[in-house]
Amino acid sequence: MANGESITYSAGGADLVGWAETGSAAAPRPGVLVVHEWWGLTDYAKRRARQLSELGYEAFAVDMYGGGQTAANPEEANAAMSAALGDVPALEQRFQAAVETLKARPGVDGSKIAAIGYCFGGAVVLHAARIGLPLAGVTSFHGSLGSFHKPEPGSVKAKVLVCHGAADALVPETDVAAFKREMDAAGADYDFKAYPGALHSFSNPDATANGEKYAMPLKYDAEVDAQSWNDMRAFFDKIFA
Repeated sequence: MANGESITYSAGGADLVGWAETGSAAAPRPGVLVVHEWWGLTDYAKRRARQLSELGYEAFAVDMYGGGQTAANPEEANAAMSAALGDVPALEQRFQAAVETLKARPGVDGSKIAAIGYCFGGAVVLHAARIGLPLAGVTSFHGSLGSFHKPEPGSVKAKVLVCHGAADALVPETDVAAFKREMDAAGADYDFKAYPGALHSFSNPDATANGEKYAMPLKYDAEVDAQSWNDMRAFFDKIFA
């Protein structure tokens, strides 16, 4: 991650430590936020920011836990995630602070901002869409679909792409059905892609080892990883056109 840049910013009195990657495209270029898994802002999220920058986008991997905190095991990860989700106003503040930090980056087109999120981060970016933040679009990769806010018809401004593992044991089918009903009722512009056989955390190469180590239903799927990334790229081509 030597070519990236650590960025300290703040929200609600908390110091946050994100990671920025400068896009390869000429300015003004779209900006994309990357919201981490429950493990915190690890090298995985930073690598995704790098990949986005190589596609031309200005990328900013955000810190939703504060202080650049990362978890060493599922117990720590669950505690950090639960604390973040337990204070939704602070969560929203931190996300908005990341948006403003990205917009302030040199060469960024502030009218073209999107966000992607993984697992916990997927829930965060979907919440941003639900509360009507004026983003061009959001993409959730194997994210939680449960809702903290029921959007009113017409209130979802961002276009939405959900990349979901059809065999994800951590996201019940009832949540999938409820999410689709909620988006339909809100009149949201959304696309829900369910990849057959894919488990939770299908995009993370560390998922299989973590699943075995901690007896969790996680598994990396290289084919679905590539397919979902290409689906995101096509989505971005559409929303940033």
